Amino acid sequence: MKRSRLVPLALLGAAAFGLSACQEEATDAASFDTLDSCLAAAKADGWFTEADCRDSFTTAQALHDETAPRYASKDICEEQHGQGACGTDSVSGSSGGGSIFMPLLMGYLIGSALGGGRPVAQPLMGRAGGGFATPGGTAIGNLNGAGKMPVQAFAKAPTTKGLPPMTRAAVAERGGFGKSATRPSSGG
Repeated sequence: MKRSRLVPLALLGAAAFGLSACQEEATDAASFDTLDSCLAAAKADGWFTEADCRDSFTTAQALHDETAPRYASKDICEEQHGQGACGTDSVSGSSGGGSIFMPLLMGYLIGSALGGGRPVAQPLMGRAGGGFATPGGTAIGNLNGAGKMPVQAFAKAPTTKGLPPMTRAAVAERGGFGKSATRPSSGG
């Protein structure tokens, strides 16, 4: 009789643990349009300091140069990121004589590092429909705000530097900026 009571309790405990594993882990985050706006919001006793703002801005610039999407034409880039939100990629250069276009760095996201380390950063680019997104596709509505973000928002996007730029067909296959050609499975 005791054994029959323990089995349902063990199953219930396992189910609760499984459901909690499916919940996304969140971290404190703030977005800024400029380094100066981050510096103005930094507090010595807050979760990020002026030094963190400077380090995160430098990191975001480097990540943008390495991971921002690259397009074969300015028209394709602006369809994904908005009018006037694209420029020539001066980092990768171009083979074959044509230009490569990429979205401009519009701001950056700073997040409280897990494990007590220094804050982490992600660049932000405009989205044609409004708002902003990281190179990995995590969207935010506006800049100069704060709140909780999924930890995955700070995962480094794949490197695009040195790869062939996306054509209109490649963008359509992916479903647009922030999408991937294959759908990830949902684990919970």
